[in-house]
Formats: sequence, structure tokens, C-alpha cells
Amino acid sequence: MNKKIILGSITAIFLIGGIIGFNYYQKIFGKAVTKNGAIYIGSNASFVDVKKQLSEFVKHPENFVWVAEKKKFTKPKGGKYLLKKGMNMNDVVNLLRSGNQTPITLSFNNQDTLEKLAGRIAEQIEADSITLLQAMKDPSFLATNNLTEKSALGIYIPNSYEFYWNTSPEKFRDKMLHEYNRFWTSARLEKAKKLNLSKEEVITLASIVQKETAKKVERPIVAGLYLNRLKGNWPLQADPTVIYAIKEVKGQDFVVKRVLNKDLVINSPYNTYKNTGLPPTLIAMPDISSIDAVLNHQKHNYYYMCASVDKIGFHEFANSLAQHNRNAVKYQQWMNQQGIKR
Repeated sequence: MNKKIILGSITAIFLIGGIIGFNYYQKIFGKAVTKNGAIYIGSNASFVDVKKQLSEFVKHPENFVWVAEKKKFTKPKGGKYLLKKGMNMNDVVNLLRSGNQTPITLSFNNQDTLEKLAGRIAEQIEADSITLLQAMKDPSFLATNNLTEKSALGIYIPNSYEFYWNTSPEKFRDKMLHEYNRFWTSARLEKAKKLNLSKEEVITLASIVQKETAKKVERPIVAGLYLNRLKGNWPLQADPTVIYAIKEVKGQDFVVKRVLNKDLVINSPYNTYKNTGLPPTLIAMPDISSIDAVLNHQKHNYYYMCASVDKIGFHEFANSLAQHNRNAVKYQQWMNQQGIKR
């Protein structure tokens, strides 16, 4: 009888131990992740925060904390992490402990100000727009790189870039400067030199071309026209520069649909009707097509252009003032018919 009791007890112990061991094994090595996806761990996230995010992907998120404690994993590492269906909790803990995060593809198009750029970037990485803007406008960074708050916009080339989600504002800014310098290849610098323009001046002219043209196909033509005016020491007479001058006074959100004659005498270094040469800095963020349109401009004899009323979004080009005046009258009449006053 005693032997049966002892044997039964031993069997029960082994059975209980087996159940406990199996449960431990399942917690650690059993399939935990139920679907593919990504989690974004904040730089200051706690295990509670991670557990909350994991709840969308695993049946028992509390097992993450338990396994992490057993593996003496004490601090989650921020970033974007890809989870694959069928991963066990040991895999998840190892992934987060290693910091082996997956980069994101960050992109932005033409932003008129650093403030708008910071807002666009903040939508895609962990850093908020305030800290991003502070880094972009940091006086030490600007002074070191011979930039001002107005010219700094020019180092951000619209494109898609690879970043880690938890990239700091300073590292974002510094990488964009690196990408800007990398953009300026020896071939591009040589083309700028032949135009007798610095890369900053190319960017400035490209920003005017960007604002002046809605159709990329026209950009080399418009760039060639402005270069003709620069070579002839003519004022550029670019409406976008006048609009920029107006917005400097009225605010960036002020809408200008029509440039009036009274606007052409605004006292501003950005008013290219009153001043010859290029304005002090870019007036907007040009994209690569506008920059390359300047560097690879179309050679022609055009000195004048006016928005077309026959092909909306395009321009009518002229090499004589008489032809330009005819185009301008036609456009002004069309604007009046549309009831556009400002």
C-alpha cells in the first residue's frame, strides 16, 4: 500500500512538473504572434507600454513581461520592429533587446517653410515638430554651415530617405545636410560653375522656377528664360518673389491669387521687379526636377512669359515686348472675367 502511495505521489509530481514545464515552454517557445505587423516602441517606453502594443498581435501579452524578466531584459529599445506570425515570445524579447529595428521610408515634397517641413516629418518619425524645428534652427548648426533660418530650407531636398523611426531631430537634420552635399555631385557643381552660380544660387533660382511652373515639362524653358534675364542684367520680374514678399508681411497663410500693380513696388529685397539679380535666399523648397531644370536649362531667346489662358497651367513665351504685351492683355482680361481680384 505504501509503495502504491509513493509511486502515485511520484507520478503526480512528474505529471505536475511536466504540466508546469510544458506551460513554461509554451510561454517562452510556443507560437505567440498571431499576425504580421509592426510595433513602434517609444524611446522612453516601459514594459507596460510594450505589453499594450503587443496585445494587438499576441493572445497573452503578459507573457512578454514574464519572459523579459526571466531573461533579465530591463529596458525596451525604441524603434520600429516587425513581428512575424508564428514568432515565439523568446524571439520577440530577443528582437526588442537587440534593438534590431526596421528602418522606415521617410518622404516629403515641397514645403514652403521649415515649420511646415517639421510638421511633415513629425508625422513619420517619433520626434515632434517643435524639437525638429529647434534642431533645424539651431544657431550653432546654422553658423557652422553658413546658413540662416531662411536659407536653411535649401538643404532639404524633396525625396524619399531611409531613417530609423526613433531618429533624433539632430540626427535627422545632420543626415539631410549629408544628403544635400551628396546630391551636389561633381557633375552638378560643374554645371553650376558654367552658369557662374553657386549651388545656393541654383537652389534660389530653382525655387522661383518651382513656384512659377505647374508643369515639369516647362521648367527647363522657364529656367532658360530667367537665365537669359540674369545674363542681360534684367530684373527677373518673377511674380512668386512678390508673393513671397507679401507673405513676409501678411503671414505664410495669406492667399494671393493675383499680383496687382501696387504689389510690384513693395520695398523688399525679394521683390524682383524692383531689384536685379537673384533674391537673397530661396523662396520655397524646390524639388529635384526644378534644380536640374536650372542646371540643364533649355537654350532659347525668350525673355518674357505670361500664363496661358488657352492651355491652363502652361505659359505663353515671347522674345519681344510687343508680343508679351498682347499675351498679358489677354491674360488680364481672362482674370477679370473670372472675377479674380486678389
